[in-house]
Amino acid sequence: MRQVVLDTETTGLEVRQGHRLVEIACVEMLGRRLTGRHWQTYLNPQRAMDEGASQVTGIRDDFLVDKPLFADKVDDFLAFIDGAELIIHNASFDVGFLNAELARLGDSFGSIGDRCSVLDTLAMARERYPGQRNSLDALCKRLGVDNSRRDLHGGLIDAQLLADVYLAMTSGQVAMDLAFEQPQESSTAAMVAAPLVLRGRPRVLRASAEEVAMHEHRLDALDKSAGGASVWRKLEAPAALAEAGSA
Repeated sequence: MRQVVLDTETTGLEVRQGHRLVEIACVEMLGRRLTGRHWQTYLNPQRAMDEGASQVTGIRDDFLVDKPLFADKVDDFLAFIDGAELIIHNASFDVGFLNAELARLGDSFGSIGDRCSVLDTLAMARERYPGQRNSLDALCKRLGVDNSRRDLHGGLIDAQLLADVYLAMTSGQVAMDLAFEQPQESSTAAMVAAPLVLRGRPRVLRASAEEVAMHEHRLDALDKSAGGASVWRKLEAPAALAEAGSA
């Protein structure tokens, strides 16, 4: 799956008050791995920055005067995100601003939802950590993601940090991805399994103490990610009881 982690910076908080985008930043992931590809631009919003927004981002009006308009960058931006799953923290905010910019250019561009699916990591974090602070900084601290470079909010830095946060929050999904590639056969006859003939007693290989410890460590990580006993642990429990009863 192709995923694009996206962050924006704006002149203010309310799109309905005419605030505009001043930065868009994206980083690409394929198969849950950062590819190194990214897309980023600053934009001339054609209006003044709110002072509060300038303090948070470090972006000033004079810096934006010679930057391109959204209309100048829209084709490149849409080409980069087209067909991807967008990963955004507080997605309604960023998507609202992006859709407002697209609407200013006319109906031909449609909306973000016409081109991409959207995953909101803030909603994911609130479900996983109810009653806790779930800002990007708070999640970095909770999940051990180094955010020491984040003195100010910047789109590209925030997108890179969010990618690390997302991967940390969903790391259990990787461990459970036990997909095996099957050889492609042109003949339907190849799909019929040949009878298994055993010519000797199979050798039973038992896990070493070190391998058992590594297995338990992985299950502990899965339990923590799942917020309770993982499926594997639930399957192991009846088996352990049966073994104890037969002893």
